[in-house]
Amino acid sequence: MLRTHTCGELKADDAGKNATLCGWLDAQRIQGKISFILIRDRYGITQVFVNPKLTSELGELKRESVLKIHGKVNKRPDNQVKKELSTGEVELEAESIEVLSEAQPLPMELDESVESTEETRLKYRYIDLRRPKMTKNLELRHKAIQFIREYLDKKDFLEIQTPILTKSTPEGARDFLVPSRMHKGKFYALPQSPQQYKQILMIAGMDRYFQVAPCFRDEAARAHRAPGEFYQLDMEMSFVTQEDILKLTEDLFIKMVEKVFPDKKISKKPFPRLSHDKAMKEYGTDCPDLREDKKDKDELAFCWVVDFPLFVKQTEDDYFYGAGKEWAPSHHMFTAPKEEDLHLLDTDPGKAQSYQHDLVLNGFEVGGGSIRIHDKELQEKIFQLIGFTDQQKKEFEHFLEAFKYGVPPHGGIAPGLDRLLMVIMGEESIREVIAFPKDKAAREPMMDAPSTVTNEQLDELNLRLK
Repeated sequence: MLRTHTCGELKADDAGKNATLCGWLDAQRIQGKISFILIRDRYGITQVFVNPKLTSELGELKRESVLKIHGKVNKRPDNQVKKELSTGEVELEAESIEVLSEAQPLPMELDESVESTEETRLKYRYIDLRRPKMTKNLELRHKAIQFIREYLDKKDFLEIQTPILTKSTPEGARDFLVPSRMHKGKFYALPQSPQQYKQILMIAGMDRYFQVAPCFRDEAARAHRAPGEFYQLDMEMSFVTQEDILKLTEDLFIKMVEKVFPDKKISKKPFPRLSHDKAMKEYGTDCPDLREDKKDKDELAFCWVVDFPLFVKQTEDDYFYGAGKEWAPSHHMFTAPKEEDLHLLDTDPGKAQSYQHDLVLNGFEVGGGSIRIHDKELQEKIFQLIGFTDQQKKEFEHFLEAFKYGVPPHGGIAPGLDRLLMVIMGEESIREVIAFPKDKAAREPMMDAPSTVTNEQLDELNLRLK
């Protein structure tokens, strides 16, 4: 490798050693014939002493240029230790400095105290991500996901990838469509979630499945919802009750917070449980914020909301694409009604309750799931009640076909990782925990997407623009 150490690695025990560092020029300070350089990478910052000869040869360097510095590690006197740096006990005395890549003047400031517009930050995201706060956010995201993977592996879950190019079926949001070149006039859809695949995996006997799954929905942006695409922790289990799902999920997130976010405090363990009716009556929302101090970003008030209605009336504000004009699923059309309410499907479906469960954190829904329907006739009845046309029912023939060959009782949950981490980290926008997010207009400013394509590409797909 080009370096022997990272810029956050050298300590007092390394004094007397030779070291080579590579990183970005964070700052340069010329003092007469000598100078000092701060070299930075994602691990930290190291101060470098530059002798008169090298100072004269190099002159003034451009900030954020990429450097390779070789030299000797010297221990600082006790009264000169820089406690704000992880490498503050030492200083590198440069013997050679090579400019690997010279930087032009920056289009935005890296100083956390200097605000840049969100448009600028997203357009130059590769610069924005160099800021310590953004680097830390991505490191914490990695550690959280890594913890989840290790936890679920110990619980006998299999991580299984499901298709990205799949079939367009009415599941609540607008689909992103992908035209097929090989099958002209036909389209794939990007999955709104792996819902059907994970249930089919249960029919296949996989028993416990998870996936850090990308989901695609053509819907408007919100501060807590990324437009276009987001990631969820997709989990499904066979032969479980709702209680089993809630307990496992609760244990997972308690342990994840304790390990990855030790400065955060979970206000109540086990998580409080509220019926949907009680939440609406007492808090006026099904996403209540149960923190004692609403201004405390380190307090995490998880709770469960259960006993949801199976159906809700269609509204313009929360429209379920694919359902009819009267009833829409409260969760989705694969959620099982409570056994004691099955008779209401024939007489008063609006009063039927379901086995839906939502995980709420500090006033945000951060996950939703349910016990699923595992009876073919009941599934067909739900399709009928939400107003599916005969053509829409045919879109699920593959799903109902699978139900003919032995379906285990099953259920799961899908916490939204982006939103969950946004709330845990105390960020105001979900874009602060995503490496390359879309903006509020569902554009990706850095790549300038979406963009036009050539007529030749359209011709290959047998498409034309109006």
